[in-house]
Amino acid sequence: MNDVLIELFVHTDEYSRFVEFCDACKRYRYIGLCYGSPGVGKTISARHYANWESVMAYWNQECQTKALLKEISRGNAVFYTSPVVSSPSYLERDIAKTRGLLHKAAIERAHRYEQARLERLLSRAEKLRDPKKNPDGYRSDEAVKAEDAFHEQRSRAMRVAYTLPDPTALLIIDEADRLKMAGLEQVRNVFDHGGIGLVLIGMPGIEKRLARYPQLYSRIGFVHEFRPLTKGQILKVLHTSWRPEGVHLPIETFDDDSLAAIVRITGGNFRLLHRLLSQIGRILEINELASVTPPVVDAARESLVIGTV
Repeated sequence: MNDVLIELFVHTDEYSRFVEFCDACKRYRYIGLCYGSPGVGKTISARHYANWESVMAYWNQECQTKALLKEISRGNAVFYTSPVVSSPSYLERDIAKTRGLLHKAAIERAHRYEQARLERLLSRAEKLRDPKKNPDGYRSDEAVKAEDAFHEQRSRAMRVAYTLPDPTALLIIDEADRLKMAGLEQVRNVFDHGGIGLVLIGMPGIEKRLARYPQLYSRIGFVHEFRPLTKGQILKVLHTSWRPEGVHLPIETFDDDSLAAIVRITGGNFRLLHRLLSQIGRILEINELASVTPPVVDAARESLVIGTV
């Protein structure tokens, strides 16, 4: 993933488990159900798995390089966020449009390759067919074959958009709790006719709700609980180079008491950890402090709204 485009992603043990879960859904073409409390990292993990920040950066024209096009054109996972309100027909169109981002990238890359080859064949054919440049052979079999190769390649280049299949192998739908019964039926229809894997991400309890829809629930092959970070995982994260964007907190500035306070306050919630570290960085900057102490952590804690995150 292009680190210039997005904030540095931290690979946790929970993310590794999530990757295994998504890979299984993709490989076996199953529906997978992922649930977890708010803030534990479900959405950011799903976007990272699908390399969706890079996909959006390319199509939003934030970075349209050949290297990035090559990167996203190799992708086969699509990330989609359920709208708050939608009809089944809108949902079908919107999912197709989102999947189209990967398909268009694959088509554009293939088209560039075919076009470059076409230009090389044209140059060769024109050279061989030119009586001035090739007076003794412009009517030769070699010249005829070169011209035929050009026409064949031109026909192939024109067919790229129609012959290249949709690369989507896994559709990840975030905020699946928003989907009503009709929306869930539409998603099931997409799965049944798409030949792809499907991952539904939601809050705890979504598994009980989906149990009321046997036609969909019977297709669920894997269930994954995205758990909060453990104490050891939080400490591991803090000892990496990861920091919230724009926050500079060398690990040497944390003492044992400060680390213990951070673990206690965040309780394994990644979103809360992100916010707390941002506040700690702000307090250090304002007060021109060089190290993180328990009073600094407490001061950062007081500026946060901590409850159901």
